[in-house]
Amino acid sequence: MNKKLQQLKKILTEMGSVLIAYSGGVDSVFLLKIANDVLSDDKVMAVTASSFIYPACEMKEAETIAKKINVKHLVIKTDELSNQKFAENSVDRCYWCKRNLFSKLAALAKKYKLNYVLDGSNYDDTKDFRPGRKAVEELGVRSPLEETCFTKDEIRSLSERLGLPTWNKPSLACLASRFPYGMRITKENLAKVDQAESFLRGFGITQVRVRHHDQIARIEVLKDEISKLLKEDVRDKIVTKFKELGYTYVTIDLEGYRTGSMNEKNIS
Repeated sequence: MNKKLQQLKKILTEMGSVLIAYSGGVDSVFLLKIANDVLSDDKVMAVTASSFIYPACEMKEAETIAKKINVKHLVIKTDELSNQKFAENSVDRCYWCKRNLFSKLAALAKKYKLNYVLDGSNYDDTKDFRPGRKAVEELGVRSPLEETCFTKDEIRSLSERLGLPTWNKPSLACLASRFPYGMRITKENLAKVDQAESFLRGFGITQVRVRHHDQIARIEVLKDEISKLLKEDVRDKIVTKFKELGYTYVTIDLEGYRTGSMNEKNIS
């Protein structure tokens, strides 16, 4: 793992200056920290997209961590739903999202005279269905954590060693991933999912997804946390809240949380 870290530092040093797509998640925080350690202050910029497709609670945390690392942080507005190819939610939805985002980041890198645009993809991401990778490749975005074969567990371990507050942060994904392919994505339903997940986290749930199936909310949590939802007083509060949000049926997925569960039916 230390060899990978040295290799990562070498790659970043050779790049000279970088703009990092920064979400405030485990991977992008780690990459930002290492880049800031090896490059001078004016050679690193973190850029975060503010959009309806990202949980509202994440922006403040991302800003706080960037300030703690002491790096220049820029927030830009993106409107993925204005692109009909994204809103109609086909299997290549992520391609259109990443194409839009990284085109904006490339323009910013040019404006601020930064040599490379980086994202926080790690080696584990290569094993998942990620159509957004096509856009990354087309636009010449670099993924140093993937290039150095850093796994998620290794990133968490080193993040803990470095004292980064995100070392044990639950994995995140944009809210659009809660919708089955082919179901149109709207601002109203994105907000509904965001509120539902925020409500569940209030019960001490660490990892949660509310999969939106029209009138049905399918809740995914870690298997050992399912019991938290089944306590009578908690269950009743969840049902009441979700019905207030507009769901007719509230279900718990007995398989528990898993990355990319919306791909299971649609992607072979």
